[in-house]
Amino acid sequence: MAGGKETARQKMIGIMYLVLLAMLALNVSDLVLKAFKNINDSLNTSKNNVESNISQLLRNYENTKAKEGGDNLLKLNRAKEAQKVGEDLIKYIDKLQAKIAADGLDEDGDLVQKNNLDIGQNIMGNDASSKEGKKLQEEINKTGKKLASLLQEDEGKPTFVLQALDPAKPKAGEPKTWTGSMFGEGVPLAAFRTILTMLQNDAKNMEADIINKILADKPIVVLDQFEAVAVAPSSYVIQGQPYKAEIYLTASDSKSSPDVSVNGNKVPTDNGKGVYTGGTGSVGTFTWKGTIRVKERNGNIKTYETKPQTYQVAAPSATVSSDKLNVIYAGIPNPFTISAAGFPSINASITGGSLTGGNGKYMINVPGSMVGKEVSISVSGVNNGKTVNLGAPKFRVKAIPAPIAKVGGYGGGDIASVQLKSESEIEADLDDFPFDVKFRIIRFELTVIKPRSDAITISGQGGNFVGAVRSAINAVSPGTRVIFSDIVSQGPDGRQKVLPALVFNVK
Repeated sequence: MAGGKETARQKMIGIMYLVLLAMLALNVSDLVLKAFKNINDSLNTSKNNVESNISQLLRNYENTKAKEGGDNLLKLNRAKEAQKVGEDLIKYIDKLQAKIAADGLDEDGDLVQKNNLDIGQNIMGNDASSKEGKKLQEEINKTGKKLASLLQEDEGKPTFVLQALDPAKPKAGEPKTWTGSMFGEGVPLAAFRTILTMLQNDAKNMEADIINKILADKPIVVLDQFEAVAVAPSSYVIQGQPYKAEIYLTASDSKSSPDVSVNGNKVPTDNGKGVYTGGTGSVGTFTWKGTIRVKERNGNIKTYETKPQTYQVAAPSATVSSDKLNVIYAGIPNPFTISAAGFPSINASITGGSLTGGNGKYMINVPGSMVGKEVSISVSGVNNGKTVNLGAPKFRVKAIPAPIAKVGGYGGGDIASVQLKSESEIEADLDDFPFDVKFRIIRFELTVIKPRSDAITISGQGGNFVGAVRSAINAVSPGTRVIFSDIVSQGPDGRQKVLPALVFNVK
């Protein structure tokens, strides 16, 4: 095929070879263009995630710290200004994206003209100042400067500055401008769109960086005096348990190694803090004072002393108290507070009943069969891995007092016939009792004595006025005497009690 006249067969083979090359080139091109779409989609996802995080951060800050006003409110306003500046550039680039996608998208969301080499070049240009590429360069540089200017000196500098700068020393054959390097000739339209999305992503990341630096908490440390300090976790110690305290110098140099002693005896130090372990072998109150000696830069030794510290060593004991009374009532939950000084973890149990709860607050239930007897509440504490028995105080179990029967809140006496007829039951209540206890009426006898008539007695089951009882009450008239007797009630402890009779004179 290099020279001479080609046969028809040779021409056909040559054409097939060119078609094959074109098909291979087309296949590679499709793979590259698809890669651009995948990168573009990934950049959009990243940008949206950053935007979501920014919005959440601003909402949280506005609902918490900004409500305090002052500097926090000013910081929020600057952060919102940074959000607006970044968003303005993103909207500007969105308009360029719309121009590039003017011919629409296919069913896969990709550009219809994704492999076009002229559309992007005509819109963005190369070096012409009238083209969108040059205008975009100016907008990017202006946005980067605006965002950076929102930071104050004590908030640091941007981690990344958004800039579109011309190459300083381009190599031979390379574009000499930023627009030329970003939107040069021979670039398919799919690449133009991906580059614009990348710039939007960069803008969103700088916006997030600025906002995070503005809203970040800045530590404030003022070292204006030196003072020796002794801190103990607790000044109350159980016999046999160790007593520890930290002795250190506030505003101290982290590189210093102070000499720490207690009552003249040197104690070990850890990270510039002295650790004192006091004796707890006997019961009583003990006093100590710490001394810290520090070598200054001029070689002089300066001494600092703590104020006298005291700690008390007590025998193991527990505090068990009823939240309402010093007895336990049968049949109802009795709230108790159980604690032991010096023991962060305690265990409690009871004989003859049940105990539930935790963290110092418990409910104790004892059955009615224990009325008149005593129960014991055993308490043990755990401290530093050791279990100590803290005692088992005893409590007497009492029965719930008998309630008072009432009808409509009346305990007898004169009552209007209309009032009596409107009532529907006998109630049993406890007046001035610290617990909310519910009683139910088991049965009662109703006696109705009308003037110049024989007495009528009716038995009632439960506390409600139904059946013959209801009819008898509805028939009362002024001058009638109504008596509720043999009233039997039952409390939550299961015990039944006969309550005093109710006598009403109907008016």
